[in-house]
Amino acid sequence: MADRLSARRALALVTDDFVELDAPARPFAPGGPLGWQGYGEARARATERTGEEESVVCGTGTVEGTRVVLISFEFGFLGGSLGERTGDRLEAAYTHARALRLPVVPLIATGGSRMQEGMLALTQLQRVARQSVLTRDAGLPQIAVLRDPTTGGGWATLGAGADVILALPGAQVGFAGSRVRPPDADPAAYTAEAQVDAGAADAVVPAEELRSVLGRWLRLLTRPSQAPAPVPVPLGTRELPDTGWDAVRRARDPHRPRAEAYLDAYFTDRAEISGDRCGGRDPEGMRCGFGEHAGRTVAYAAQTGRATRPAGYRTAARLIRLADRLGVPVLTLVDTPGAANDADAERQGAGAAIADLFQAVAAARTAVTTLLIGEGGSGGALALAAPGRTWATPDSYFSVIAPEMAAAILKRPPTEVAATADQLHVRPQDLIDLGVIRTGDHLFPGTGDRRS
Repeated sequence: MADRLSARRALALVTDDFVELDAPARPFAPGGPLGWQGYGEARARATERTGEEESVVCGTGTVEGTRVVLISFEFGFLGGSLGERTGDRLEAAYTHARALRLPVVPLIATGGSRMQEGMLALTQLQRVARQSVLTRDAGLPQIAVLRDPTTGGGWATLGAGADVILALPGAQVGFAGSRVRPPDADPAAYTAEAQVDAGAADAVVPAEELRSVLGRWLRLLTRPSQAPAPVPVPLGTRELPDTGWDAVRRARDPHRPRAEAYLDAYFTDRAEISGDRCGGRDPEGMRCGFGEHAGRTVAYAAQTGRATRPAGYRTAARLIRLADRLGVPVLTLVDTPGAANDADAERQGAGAAIADLFQAVAAARTAVTTLLIGEGGSGGALALAAPGRTWATPDSYFSVIAPEMAAAILKRPPTEVAATADQLHVRPQDLIDLGVIRTGDHLFPGTGDRRS
């Protein structure tokens, strides 16, 4: 079990200048809205024990240079549960954030809705959801920090509904609290680490690193820009391929620069999101996050040269939609032999995931810049490419289908694969002539406008 920090200790982890907001004044009858016997006495004991008058403490503070609205839960006050007065404070905090255009950072530790207030307590989740949506629509980021425990409606609204989700090591995280799970439930499934593995949270962050990690995220997510992301400089060969098959072989060369090399060269600092929020991750096939390039923030979604799995496409779509809401330009790096086509990929909704990414790119109002850095295998690659804003490196190719598969479909022998690659017009210079990708002397220096 993780260390159960008090609300004030959690705030001290991330800021030194916290200023508490005035709490809304709601009259309180001794038994609460339901006349629950002993409820008033339980609240009084909770206040005496914790020094707090409600289960959340809300205010403003500076985290590594970024001013934010902070919401810190006090688990010692009736299990950090949400009641009407909690809802009042949360609504006031979100309203304050929008008025001052500040990000919202909930530091969550809660057991869920407060039983002593019945359905009135449960409906506070609707209030929280509404405030979260209004804040999202205002283009303000929400970064949740999951403490121990984060369960019930607090996890299903403030936590899981945030743009970026960080968690302290060993924290209990799950919709079902420890006392309401099936008796045979695996407790390891209800941890911060398990939620990251399932794609439901982005990272586990040690307490001593929380301030710096949170500060990096806040800095990256609060710098909108209308200018498109500059196209990265090619890191491989500058010579154009002679034939279609030469282009294919170059793109498949295991020594060709891959996404990691491009990201390292392009960004001076970056932070990654992880997971599709639907139970999946594809860390080996897709890298997504936000980074700093030339002093401003650029979001990125980068294929790594492997077949991309459904979770990878959904994570990229999540990234693009988040960047779009925040007004951050996007860079995509295309490099995949194609979408994963095994039975598990089909069961995980490969077609729907690719369709969702196509739609996210098509709907984006922020500028999306694409560089083809290797293999461009069919629709599984095209889904990540920006129409009209795609460039290519000399060691890449784009094809409607892999030349080997095209030859097989056409019932040609293996000896005709190379000739088929030529017929498909897959070279970068062919793609420019076709109008599929854009030209640029920074990619093909000194060769003029025609790349033959």
